Amino acid sequence: MRVLDISEVVEQTGLRPSTLRYYEEIGLIKSIGRHGLRRQFAPQTLMQISLITLGKSAGFTLDEIAGMFGEDGQPDLPREDLQARADDLDKQIHDLTILSKALRHVANCSAPSHMECPKFQKLLRVVKRHKRG
Repeated sequence: MRVLDISEVVEQTGLRPSTLRYYEEIGLIKSIGRHGLRRQFAPQTLMQISLITLGKSAGFTLDEIAGMFGEDGQPDLPREDLQARADDLDKQIHDLTILSKALRHVANCSAPSHMECPKFQKLLRVVKRHKRG
């Protein structure tokens, strides 16, 4: 089996050594040994780090991500949690789209005061109503 030195993992993932040590400390990844003082990792560690990065990008906490790996380090992804997170992301996208439209309108509106602009007032009502729901 090919062994990856911590420097190779750093180079291939873009993570800092301190991040890798922290991930190991909290059980997200495991080193398979040392060469001198340098940690050594199995090639599957790269896949695990990719999944950790994806999970963080999706808004999962490191504790939640840790629960997505089995004892053998292989992913055991809870589909219901993934569906719920995808739904949350869809809502965020919707909210951010409304915000983007409001900001673009404010930036381009020719009204003397944005508070006098009917379209801006409508956008404010939509945002207010959407936040309550």
